[in-house]
Amino acid sequence: MKEQKIDFYSKTNLRSYNLNNSMRYQLGMLDRLDNFTRQHSENVANLTCRICEYLNAPTKFTVYCTICAYLHDIGKQFIPANILQKQSSLTDEEFEVMKTHTTIGYNICMKDLELRPYAAGTIYHHEALDGSGYPNGLTKKDIPIEGQIIRVADEFDAIVSKRQYKSHIDISETLKILIDDATPQSKKTSSSDALQILANEAKPSIPKSKYGKINPKILKALFKVIIDDTEYEKYCVSSYIEYLDENIERLLQINKYFEKMQNSKSDKDKTYYENGISMLLREGETIANFKTVLEEYKQAKIVRLDILNKLDSEIKKIKKMKI
Repeated sequence: MKEQKIDFYSKTNLRSYNLNNSMRYQLGMLDRLDNFTRQHSENVANLTCRICEYLNAPTKFTVYCTICAYLHDIGKQFIPANILQKQSSLTDEEFEVMKTHTTIGYNICMKDLELRPYAAGTIYHHEALDGSGYPNGLTKKDIPIEGQIIRVADEFDAIVSKRQYKSHIDISETLKILIDDATPQSKKTSSSDALQILANEAKPSIPKSKYGKINPKILKALFKVIIDDTEYEKYCVSSYIEYLDENIERLLQINKYFEKMQNSKSDKDKTYYENGISMLLREGETIANFKTVLEEYKQAKIVRLDILNKLDSEIKKIKKMKI
């Protein structure tokens, strides 16, 4: 049985811009990164490119922004491996070290004439509209749009990678986190609000930002990208089900010939049906194991039909979400 392969990120748009040729030097910088960070950088660039298209950005800006996204984590090559690859939560001290990848990356770009035009990706991708980001705690008016776009793509891919998604099933749970980040504190309500107010009533009031951490308009564009990818996964699963159906039908035909072969009284008839079976068998299949293979195909179809239903439900959930 052939393996079903689904790319979590579509590379169609990146190929359409011929970025692999125009960005050879910039992409070469990624070779200095560990494999995980390199893959993350490529994913963020892909998402950034596609978000830009849904924002109707000009082609030149889309290419520029995509290159910025490729390079956004270039400073991580100088973060100690024990911090960069740590599986558990970082300590406060380790997090302070991790945060320096933004300024390190910015300095790398500024010292290289080829990279200098794309330094914005390195320095702005962790800034937040409400001023809670780093390294400079900037607010919306001071964060360029490319930094805001890369922030959304970066955060999404970081969560997806951490949760090790193999499919778009339950991807709406990740999108809920991003919706929360796009919501200003002043608009958030929870059952603990009253307790929080009582706890803080003796403290001086701190004005709340009218912005969340990420740009809702950019998040809406990301939603469209994710819906596209989920629809594509549905298409891939549906195509695989068609492949399974074809093989189930073939194996059922083999089973009919097998039963007739067993019930045949003449050697001539038995040979006839045995030859028919041989013509229908595929590599790795035999008269002895074809029934086992048939059951495997049937079970695989049940699994894929369940995935298809869940993906359809997931798309409906995403479309109902409000940003």
